[in-house]
Amino acid sequence: MYQSRRDFVKAGATSLVCASALIESNSIFAAVKKLPLGLQLYSVRDLLPKDFAGTLKQIGDLGFKEVESAGYYNHSAAEVKQAISDAGLKLVSAHYPYGALSKDIDQIIDFHHQLGVDHIICSSPGHAPARVNTAHGMTLDDWRWNAGEFNKFGEKMSAAGIKFGYHNHIPEFHVTDGVLPYAELMRLTDPAKVTFEMDCGWAIVGGGDPVEILHKYPKRISMLHVKDFNLADKNEKGEPKVEELGLGTVDFHPIFEAASKTGNIEHIFVEQEAFNVPPMQSLKIDADFMRKLGAA
Repeated sequence: MYQSRRDFVKAGATSLVCASALIESNSIFAAVKKLPLGLQLYSVRDLLPKDFAGTLKQIGDLGFKEVESAGYYNHSAAEVKQAISDAGLKLVSAHYPYGALSKDIDQIIDFHHQLGVDHIICSSPGHAPARVNTAHGMTLDDWRWNAGEFNKFGEKMSAAGIKFGYHNHIPEFHVTDGVLPYAELMRLTDPAKVTFEMDCGWAIVGGGDPVEILHKYPKRISMLHVKDFNLADKNEKGEPKVEELGLGTVDFHPIFEAASKTGNIEHIFVEQEAFNVPPMQSLKIDADFMRKLGAA
């Protein structure tokens, strides 16, 4: 069939654009490419106490490969290990608040040795013992004290063959006494003892920029939490509406592009803190979204 030179050039240009877009897409999502599809089990905190093994099995059936725990609901290490295995999942990380770590760190380490867990993450900070009134939130001294505590946790866990890390929420990105707490935690924690699990969604809600953070601390962040919000739809407390991945206003393209450039991301966990549809339907939306980005 006859094709004019103009059509030929136009077709060639279109092919180049498509090829360029594909290359760019592969580059952008290199951070999740080949990384197993992960879920933070806080997402199903209301289901696990009712049917621990059955809920895990449903998660595995959705295609999730790795999970991060947020409680075991009185199950023994042997029971947890069996349920995880039966669901075709791998438990790679566990969340504990500061209070539990400060009180029961030896038991926590022993329990997770039995489970073969790689990481233990502090999910929320504590207050310095000198504080009498904590009603007004965290002070800069609190954050600095936490950094010292994290170094101690990290040293103890490193000696036991487990990596210790910290997971942010919103306050870490609120300037306190002229200082950004997240930056202060980075400054005062030992990179050899403390890694960071950045919750991209909460960082954005707090006023932080995950892309900028990844550029600034490329070797300190080894894990990500991904969640979506409608940032324009806020409740009376000023909190944005939780959405399923891809249905909110968070743009994951630049985040994953920045993450891919660090070469340091080991795990990425979906965390769905609220549901707009039945839980497993919601998690399927999340899983499908992550698979489109190249998650295994």
